Amino acid sequence: MISKSAEGRLSEKSMSQIKSHPDSDEQPEDDGNYELPPLIILTVQRYEGETCEGQFHGQGVAYFEGGHVYKGMFSKGLMDGFGIFTRGGGLKYEGEFVRNIPMGQGTYTWPDGSTYKGEVYNGIRHGTGTYKCTQNSLFYSGQWHQGKRHGKGTAYYNEEKTSWYKGDWVRNNREGCGLRCYPSGNIYSGEWKNNQRHGEGTMRWLNLGQKYVGAWQDGVQHGQGTHVWNLRRKDGSQYSRSNRYTGEFAQGQRHGWGTFYYAGGAIYEGEWKNNKKHGQGKFTLSDGRAFEGHFVDDQMITPNLRAHAPLGAFPLSHSNSSLLGPDMALNIDCLLDIIPERKRDTERKQVEFVVLRQERELRSICSFYSRLGYARSPENTLQLSRLQFWRLLKDCNIHHRGITLTQIDRLIREDVDPAEIHSPFTPVLLRKLVSYLVIVAYHIHSKDMVSPKYLLAACFSKLMTDDILPNAKNVKGFLFRQPDVGVVAMNYMKRCWEVFQLFCTAIRDEQTMTCHHLLWMFKDLHLLDHKLTTRRLLEIINAESHDPDNLSASVDLEITFLEFFEVLLGCAEVTCEQVSETLKEDHRVSGSNTETRKDSPEVETGISSAQDGSQWDVKTETNEIPEPAEYTNNPGGEIMCRPAENNTKDGKLELKMKTVDEFFNHFFFPASDYYQLIALDKMQQKPNHAVRTTCS
Repeated sequence: MISKSAEGRLSEKSMSQIKSHPDSDEQPEDDGNYELPPLIILTVQRYEGETCEGQFHGQGVAYFEGGHVYKGMFSKGLMDGFGIFTRGGGLKYEGEFVRNIPMGQGTYTWPDGSTYKGEVYNGIRHGTGTYKCTQNSLFYSGQWHQGKRHGKGTAYYNEEKTSWYKGDWVRNNREGCGLRCYPSGNIYSGEWKNNQRHGEGTMRWLNLGQKYVGAWQDGVQHGQGTHVWNLRRKDGSQYSRSNRYTGEFAQGQRHGWGTFYYAGGAIYEGEWKNNKKHGQGKFTLSDGRAFEGHFVDDQMITPNLRAHAPLGAFPLSHSNSSLLGPDMALNIDCLLDIIPERKRDTERKQVEFVVLRQERELRSICSFYSRLGYARSPENTLQLSRLQFWRLLKDCNIHHRGITLTQIDRLIREDVDPAEIHSPFTPVLLRKLVSYLVIVAYHIHSKDMVSPKYLLAACFSKLMTDDILPNAKNVKGFLFRQPDVGVVAMNYMKRCWEVFQLFCTAIRDEQTMTCHHLLWMFKDLHLLDHKLTTRRLLEIINAESHDPDNLSASVDLEITFLEFFEVLLGCAEVTCEQVSETLKEDHRVSGSNTETRKDSPEVETGISSAQDGSQWDVKTETNEIPEPAEYTNNPGGEIMCRPAENNTKDGKLELKMKTVDEFFNHFFFPASDYYQLIALDKMQQKPNHAVRTTCS
C-alpha cells in the first residue's frame, strides 16, 4: 500500500487521465451504436504495485473513483506500456498505453461482448482494425480514421456472412467504389455515396433474373441505363430470350426517351413516363409491321395510329381493321358488351395490341401444349385440345384464383352443344386459345383493377405477366409431367372418358362430376383398401389445390375430365405399388429394357405373381404403344420429342408405364365393367329401380 501523501502527489502532479473522444460505429442501415466514453479525469483511490522515487513505476494496479481499475505498466506516475483498463460501466481496453492514453495496438471489449481489435490512436480507433458487434452480427475489418470506418474495408451484416460490403468508406458510410451482396443474393457493384447506390453501377437481382447497368442517384436508377429481364419458369430454367430496356430513368422508373426490346421480338421506341409508354412512340412487331402514334398510360391512342407495313404485309386502312391475322382473330364480344359502345372499338384495339406484343410467346405456348401426350410429330400438325388447354390453366395456377376449370368452360362455351362443353376432345385453335385467355383474364383480374383506362387490355396484360409467362411449359400433374407415362396413359383416355360420363350427374343440361361423386365412384367400384384409403384418395385429389392440406375444402367442387383422369393415374401409383416392386425385381433379374415394347401390334407383358408364379396378360386398347419420348425445348421455344436415352432412368419410367397398364387393365376397367353389369342386371330385375346409366 502507498501513503496518502504519495496518492495525493499522483493526483496533483500527473492528473492521471484516460483521454477518449466520441467514436461512433452508428451506420444508418445496418450498424449498432457503440461510442467510446468522453474525456474524463480520474482520481486514484488506491494503488498496489511498484514505485520509484515516490511515483508509480513498473507493474501495478490502480483503483480510481467511480469503480475504474487499471492493471499494467506504469512509468513515472503515468500508465505507460501494456495494460488493462476497465471502466466502472464494464467497458475494457487491453493494449498499449502512452502517457495515460491508449495508443498503438489494443482491444476494446464492450459489456455485451462486442469488440474492437486493432490500431488505436489517442484512445480512438485509428489505422487498421476489426470490429465485431454481438447485437446485430456486424463484422467490419479494414481501415479506420478518427474512430470512423474510413478507407478500404469489408463489412458483414449477418452471422451467415451472406450480407456484406467490400470497398470504400468515408466516415462510417459506404462511399466511393464497392461491391454489396444482399441477403437475398442480389449484388451491386459500382459507386456509392452516403450509404446509397450513387453514380455508375451494376445491379443483379438473381432471384428475379434481372440486371441493370447505368446511372444511380440516392439508391435508385436515375439517368441513362439498361435494364434486362430474363423470362423464367418456376422450375428455375430460363427462356433463351429476355426483355430489355435501354434509355432514360428517373427516380427508379423508365422516364424520358427509351427503347424496349420485348422477348417476343417486338420493339417500342419512344417516350416514357413513370414506367409507362407515354408520348410519341413507334411500335414494331416481330414480323416487321410498325405502328407509330401517341401513347397515354401505356396504351396507344388509336385515332392517331399510323401503320408502316413491310412488303407483303397488310396496312391498316381504317380504325376498325383488326391488327391481328386471321389465325389470331379475337372473339371477345361477350366482354365488349359490358364496355360502353363508344369505347368498344378502342378497347378491342388495345387488347389486340397486347396480343401483338405477346404473339411469339402465345404461338410457342400453343405449340408446346398441343404436343403433350404424343411421342412425335415431325410435321408440326398437332392441334391443341381442351384437355391440353386445361393443363395449361392448371400449370399457370389459374384454379388458385377462386375459379374452377368447369366454370371456365362455361365462360368460354360459345354456341356449342351442352354435351360438348366439357369434352376433352374439343379442338382449341390458336385464335380460340387467345380469346379464351382474354376472357379468363377479365374474370380473375378485373376486380383488382383500379380505374384502368382500358380494362380488358389491362387484365390480359396482367394475366400474361403474372400467370402465363412465369409458369407456362412447367408441366405438372400425373398425366403429362413425365412424357413417356403420358404417351401410355393417353391410350386409355377414350375408355376413361366413357367411365367419367357414366358417373356424371346432369346439371343444367351438362354432365359434370364433383369430388364428392368421385369418392363415391371409388367406393362403388370397391377400389378403396388399406393402401388406397379415403384419406389417401383425398390427398391425391388435392395435390394441386391452393391448400393441399385442407382435404375437405374441395369435396363439393366440380372437376373436369383432366382432373378425373389424373386422379386415376395418381391412384395407379398407390394401388399397384406391390406390382411395381415385383416389376422392379424382374427388371433387375432379367435385364429387360424398353426396346421389347416397340414394333409390336399388341403388347403383352408377363408379370410374375408373388403368390403362385402365374402370369397376367396385360394388353392396351391401341394397336401400338409409341416408343418412350422426352419433351425438350428448342431455341425457338417449341417443344420437340425424342426417344429416351438408354440409362437407369429408363428402367424406372418403364416400371411406371407398366404400372399404368396394370391399373387400368386389371383394376379400374374390370371394376367398371362389373359395376355396369350389376347395374344392368338390376334394371332387368327391377325395371322401375333408379340407377345411374351411361351419359351420352
